[in-house]
Amino acid sequence: MNLKEAVTVAARALRTNRLRSALTTLGIVIGVTAVIVLIGLGNGMKAAFAEGFGQLATAIIVNKVQGSVPGGGQAKDLKMADVEALYDKARAPDVAMVIPVIQGEALATKDNGIHRTKIAGSTTDYMRVTNRAPLLGSIFTEEHERASARVVVLGVNVVASLFGGDAGRAVGSNIRIGRATFKVIGVLKKDSYNDDVALMPLSTARANLVGGDAVHMIAIKATDVASVPAAVDQITRILSERHHIRDPAKRDFDIQAMQSQVDEINQFMMFLNLFIVAVGGISLIVGAIGVANIMLVSVTERTHEIGIRKAIGAPRGAIMKQFLIESVMLAGMGGLVGVVVGVGITLIAAVIMPRMVPDFGAPEVSVWAILMSFGVSLLVGLVAGGYPARRAARLQPVEALRYQ
Repeated sequence: MNLKEAVTVAARALRTNRLRSALTTLGIVIGVTAVIVLIGLGNGMKAAFAEGFGQLATAIIVNKVQGSVPGGGQAKDLKMADVEALYDKARAPDVAMVIPVIQGEALATKDNGIHRTKIAGSTTDYMRVTNRAPLLGSIFTEEHERASARVVVLGVNVVASLFGGDAGRAVGSNIRIGRATFKVIGVLKKDSYNDDVALMPLSTARANLVGGDAVHMIAIKATDVASVPAAVDQITRILSERHHIRDPAKRDFDIQAMQSQVDEINQFMMFLNLFIVAVGGISLIVGAIGVANIMLVSVTERTHEIGIRKAIGAPRGAIMKQFLIESVMLAGMGGLVGVVVGVGITLIAAVIMPRMVPDFGAPEVSVWAILMSFGVSLLVGLVAGGYPARRAARLQPVEALRYQ
């Protein structure tokens, strides 16, 4: 029997028991579908993370050490002169952007609404360095900065408390922050990290809410991800010289590269994807057990047929090939249906989920997930059919007499 005839016989045998074949492939269908859909969801999560936080990999934050520095003495305040020194391209070539940030807290009120908000005063480059973007309205301008204009951009939590979450009503309205009245010119997109902020020009924050000349935080953007370590070294050297620090253990400032946090999250996402694949793999294992079980039943039911074929000269290899082909076809059909169902569900989810859960990210169909899951389904058929096929090949012709 050649390969074409073996495939024809295998297809006829599967058609004879349609319901049993369909139920047997169900485990494979579920497993393949699970792998494709879950990996699609994982890809959507990674894409959403890369869009929302990926650019933070180049961000570097400098804060004053709280309390006394190791070895005694009080930590010196960060100053605008420190910010200007970091702009020196000759000494810090890997630093692309530097902004000062002053911070505080105040009560924001509007009619009967009240919210304790975090004040952030900075420059117009704040959005680019921190990777924030306005949901509605706009950021303040250099003219606002020069005039110390009482304008503010609010985080979504502040808008929720004062305007019931209506960003359209918030933009253009006046609110009170502390004892001063501010005009809302924009609302920031949600980032789940700093959504309680009231962002305003640096000069405005100094004049109305946060006195003094100290800078509470310096936010820095490296030229690219690969340059972050070099930028950290340059920042450390410049600030150490300005603060007259020779012993690294006595630094009165703390430098934090956001790249390490982004790398940790990426590692977590990788482990999550491996877990997702493992969940789908369990379903495929269950499907493999079903295929092996049904093939064993098939061998038992067709012992008469096997005995007759052996009696007329069929070699062991031909018998084994016949049952392996049936097993692979059974698993392959399940894999094919699973691919169709999995891709369909992923595409539907890609349309629905951005509307229902905008922050999650649209699922993406993965070609390698399709190829891998379908390939594994064929391998499952080969492995699950191996023992039943070998058992069938080892039957002796005389065993056919038992079924006469």
